[in-house]
Amino acid sequence: MSRRAAPHRGTDVHYGGEPDTGADSRTVADAGADADAGVDAGANNDPAVDPFDIRPSKTRLKQKSHALQALGVQLTELSDERLDRLEMPDSLRDALETYRRTKSFEGKRRQLQYVGKLMHNADEAAMREAVAEATIGSAQNTLALHQAEQWRLALITDDEAMTRWLHEHPATDTQQLRSLVRAARRDSVGLKAEDRQPRSYRELFQFLRPLLASS
Repeated sequence: MSRRAAPHRGTDVHYGGEPDTGADSRTVADAGADADAGVDAGANNDPAVDPFDIRPSKTRLKQKSHALQALGVQLTELSDERLDRLEMPDSLRDALETYRRTKSFEGKRRQLQYVGKLMHNADEAAMREAVAEATIGSAQNTLALHQAEQWRLALITDDEAMTRWLHEHPATDTQQLRSLVRAARRDSVGLKAEDRQPRSYRELFQFLRPLLASS
């Protein structure tokens, strides 16, 4: 008579391994999640790393220092009148004056570093605005110079130029302008363009220049 198989008792025996008691029912995905969590938890275990540290890097600080030094040089190139109008610490003003007086390359380099440090306590925006205004004013003056030269040549060589000028600049002293043009024409007779530098030529230029700069 054949024997019947014994009933299953809830414990599986795997050949070549330990029995699976069912005590740990976590899946492979759960184990992976735990591993990831362990990595994340250990990411900030290093006390030297502060995730909330927003201080600028050494490179950024160096770039800022160089930018302030460059601004300091631009300030020293401003006229005394513009520089006097700027609000700044007395220590910075003295440092800028010292830089202007310093002659040696090494001395200027050291003084400029000192100026850059003092600039941290000054109103950088106001100083950049002053430099920008000076730059724009310089460009406008240069343009006025070129325009005065062009108008002077036109008034001397072209009769119609007088009409155009008076149309564009109606506040001009017409009598004085005509007198200056006649004198410049008379003194430039027989002279090449590059040789035309008589007094009347310069007086006409000086008359035209401020009118162009103010227009």
